Amino acid sequence: MAKSTIKFKDSVRDFEAARADIAAGRLKPVYLLMGEESWFIDELSDLLADGILDEAERAFNLTVAYGRDTSVGTIINTARQMPMMGSRQVIVVREAQQLKKIEELQLYTANPSPSTILVLCHKEKNLDKRTQLYKQASTKGLVFESVRPRDYEIRDWLGSFVASRGVKAEPKAVEMLIEHLGMDIAKISNELSKLLLSLPEGTKKLTPDDVERGTGFSRDFNNFELCKAVTARNESRAMAIAENFAQNPKEHPLIVTIMSLFGQFRQIFMFNYCVWQSRHRGTPMPSDMELMSLLRLPGPYFVSEVKQAAAQWPNKITFKVLGLLREYDAKSKGIGSGGMSDGELLRELLLKIFLTR
Repeated sequence: MAKSTIKFKDSVRDFEAARADIAAGRLKPVYLLMGEESWFIDELSDLLADGILDEAERAFNLTVAYGRDTSVGTIINTARQMPMMGSRQVIVVREAQQLKKIEELQLYTANPSPSTILVLCHKEKNLDKRTQLYKQASTKGLVFESVRPRDYEIRDWLGSFVASRGVKAEPKAVEMLIEHLGMDIAKISNELSKLLLSLPEGTKKLTPDDVERGTGFSRDFNNFELCKAVTARNESRAMAIAENFAQNPKEHPLIVTIMSLFGQFRQIFMFNYCVWQSRHRGTPMPSDMELMSLLRLPGPYFVSEVKQAAAQWPNKITFKVLGLLREYDAKSKGIGSGGMSDGELLRELLLKIFLTR
């Protein structure tokens, strides 16, 4: 089966379009919601389950089934029935990836009932796009493919998510949330919703202080601040953060810290290479907007920080630092660590970075 070409940004765009159509009553007889990121699937299926029928209609015309507990025959029979005391019925099949012989639903999707909305929540993976079920869902209904974000994509989404609640998040607040909550969109959505509810009424800006008060995650001791201290060559500050990490290893896994440092120095390396190309090959230096795209940065604020850091880390040194980070990535996984703790490994790594010439 061919690899999907859908990107996270495509999922976000298609999600917003589908949500707007559902809210406006522009409905399809079949919805195939599939893919690895469950949050989008849950949001759309909940909207279809709760937003189409009124409370009285839901009692008679909403059916929620689970793939492992139902059958294709049962779903088809229910879908072909006329709604009771209303103009339409909604059938939501959750965990549809566990439905045996799911491809046989093509017997229904070839000619779906105009009074039924069938929602298939096919999580964890995509339905085979070569099947008639997929093709019929595409032509007669709506197929939504849900893709998980990469580390550089989560920032824009998180900022937009906060903005949709009428609040603007400061860049450092966004970084703190990502480090604290990780890449799980469902977790981010739940925790961020609670955080925004805790803010004073009328708040228009989410600050690092707000994040610290709402989550308990330190604004001073995190990977964002560590990367900033290292690239600024502030050794005492970096070692103080490393000491804090050593005392709270569960909150600050070494492998995540190394990934953060690697991403920072990779950006520095790429920026320095752009400068070298401009000087030695006569090519124009990319604009800040082009650098944002090239370095996968969320805004001009971060471009400025990379420029400042690059002035202190020429690529001859940066290349060696990237090698150190690869070495300690292996050690963080127990390869050649000599039994050292994560805290000891991090302190040793930082000392070697600062001594690199």
